Formats: sequence, structure tokens, C-alpha cells
Amino acid sequence: MTFTLVGHRGALGLEPENTLRSFRRAVTEGADAIELDLRVSLDGHLVILHDADVSRTTDGKGNVAEMTLAEIRGLDAGQGESIPTFDEVLDAVDLPIQAEIKAFDAARAAVDTIRDRNLVDRITVTSFSADILRETLDYFPGIRAGLISSRAPRESVDQARAMGIDVLCLGLASLDEEFVDLCRREGLEVIGWPANDADQLLHALRIGTAGVTSDFPGLLRESIRNIPEVTTLLAARPDTEHHRPGQATP
Repeated sequence: MTFTLVGHRGALGLEPENTLRSFRRAVTEGADAIELDLRVSLDGHLVILHDADVSRTTDGKGNVAEMTLAEIRGLDAGQGESIPTFDEVLDAVDLPIQAEIKAFDAARAAVDTIRDRNLVDRITVTSFSADILRETLDYFPGIRAGLISSRAPRESVDQARAMGIDVLCLGLASLDEEFVDLCRREGLEVIGWPANDADQLLHALRIGTAGVTSDFPGLLRESIRNIPEVTTLLAARPDTEHHRPGQATP
């Protein structure tokens, strides 16, 4: 069993979130995958932005769904970075991607891109909304999907199995070994979030999650160097040895 560290919005703790600079930093820091957020511009382009409004992460104001791509392009997303499109990220970074759907209209557009570019094996579509995932899976049953929750409710396991969801992205603080074992028996992969320090990473490893999402994509690599227990726990994981830090998981 491999262990995957997912760079949250790229390298959220180090760079302007959801920018090409952030995603490239995640790669250099040793992330195994990246997470990003998808919305749609007024003129139908998939753009990478967490919030519905651009004011928190850029020097502009307004709702992204009411702005054209050209208007969005004119904003400074931090350190001179612009808000990228989904295609630009796919071209810039070759890691696996967790693509979180933030609005209903982004779901089909994302699936069309994934299908057209033959990226089904590389991208997991995720959402807090079961309805969004249900629509996504109805539109393209072959897509890999993940349900996000800040908790770890037992009903999420039943829901995931009924919907054909592959991954549960759950609040790490609410997870324990018993729940992770249950998910594994049901064929579900569990990614815990957030893991932003060594204690949180150790908790995830001890209870057997498949991976974590972190604002600091170098956390696993640094912990392997500095904390012997991390190396011991990785070596003890069943099925396969841990991949090299920074090497993408299949």
C-alpha cells in the first residue's frame, strides 16, 4: 500500500493558492498529487478558484460566475500570478489531481475535459456535495470520484458504496483506525485532511489512511528525514513498499 501526500491547492502554506506557481511548488516540494478547485467563468471556461467571489484571493471583486475569462485573467492572484484554467494546470503539472467541483456547472465541463484529454486514470473528481457527484457519475460512470466531509460519519460509507464512489476525503481529527479499517473492507480509499504538522501526519499513518492532504507538500519528505517513526510506519504498510518521496502514485 502506498501513501499519498496531496498538495492542498498546490502548496497553500507556501505560495498563492490555486496558481501555477503553487502547483509547481508542490511538485518541487515532493507532493504525490495535487488538489485544486474548479469553477466556471461567465463565458464557460473552467478556472481554478476556491471561493465563488474573487476578493479573498485576488486584487479584484466580484463573482467568478459573472466574470469572463478575460476579466478573470486581469486579476492578480498573488505575486503577479493569474487565475489559471484547468487546461493550463493539466499542461503544467503531470501529477495525479484531485479536482474538487465547487459548482454544479463545473461538473460536466470537468468530465468533458478529462474524457477528451484521456485523463480518467489521472484525475479524481471530488466534492462536498453528494448531488454533484451523483450527477457527475450519471454523466460519466467511469470517472473516479471522491466524497469530501469534515467529519467521518458511518453513513458516508454506505452512501459511497451505493453511489460507486472510490474515495472518502475526511476530516483527519475525526478518523480512527476502526473507521479506516471499515472503509478498507468496503473497498474505499481514505484520505485524511488536513495534515499540516508531524503529529497529524503520524496520526494518519498510525490509523492506516491511504494518504493525507496538506498545505505543506514537503511535510512527508521532511518527516521521513527527521522522524524515525514515520519511516517505520511506512515500511510496515502492507502490500507494497512506500514510493520515493515526490514520485507520483499510480
